[in-house]
Amino acid sequence: MLKAHDSAIYSVLVVNENTLATGDDNGVVQMWDTRKQQSIITFKQNQDYISDMATDNDNRILLATSGDGTLSAFNVRRRRFDMQSENMEDEMMTVSIIKKGKKVVCGAGDGALNLFNWNEFGNISDRFPGHPESVDTCVKINENIICTGSVDGTIRAVNILPNRFLGVVGDHDEFPIESMDVSHEGDLLASCSHDQKIKFWNISNLEDIEFSTKQKAKKTDKTKRLKTTRNNDFFADL
Repeated sequence: MLKAHDSAIYSVLVVNENTLATGDDNGVVQMWDTRKQQSIITFKQNQDYISDMATDNDNRILLATSGDGTLSAFNVRRRRFDMQSENMEDEMMTVSIIKKGKKVVCGAGDGALNLFNWNEFGNISDRFPGHPESVDTCVKINENIICTGSVDGTIRAVNILPNRFLGVVGDHDEFPIESMDVSHEGDLLASCSHDQKIKFWNISNLEDIEFSTKQKAKKTDKTKRLKTTRNNDFFADL
């Protein structure tokens, strides 16, 4: 057993088969080589817990969101801190890279999705509010669609640029969504919550949803159950 951090580990990211990244309650980020069983890089740039992390396809840049309301970028290969966003005045809870690496989307404690251009992490390029409560987790489905998990216990499909709620994939009743991940084939979404359950949702038809950018978005879009996922109760009981 290895003593990795001085405070509790809040988030873990598997970078590749030999490398892990960990973030703790005090804002420390560490990179680990599993072959050496020791830390190879340590960053201390944040003032609060590291809520989530992500890397680009080349594993060169590590992004980290924090409870201090910022997004930080670290150059792993050069072992240096690169840039930190302005304080968003609310916790930054989750991060995903979409649009073929050109955009970064971060879920926030106020229920908004904050969008950044790649390599322009100093300030947001766009902001999409609408979730009734904190967005604690999100996962990329394809280059345009993400699924978000909120404190209200609901998993929503969201199209990014144009920003639209597509509908509800599923829920954990009123228990907050803690974490989500997509299967290798991309047809199943796994979610876990405070209800002590892991649920699986069929998202195989999610990419086929069409909407018109000429029509005004409806308030009901964020609460309507998607037709393509109405049979998900079968998977949820597994």
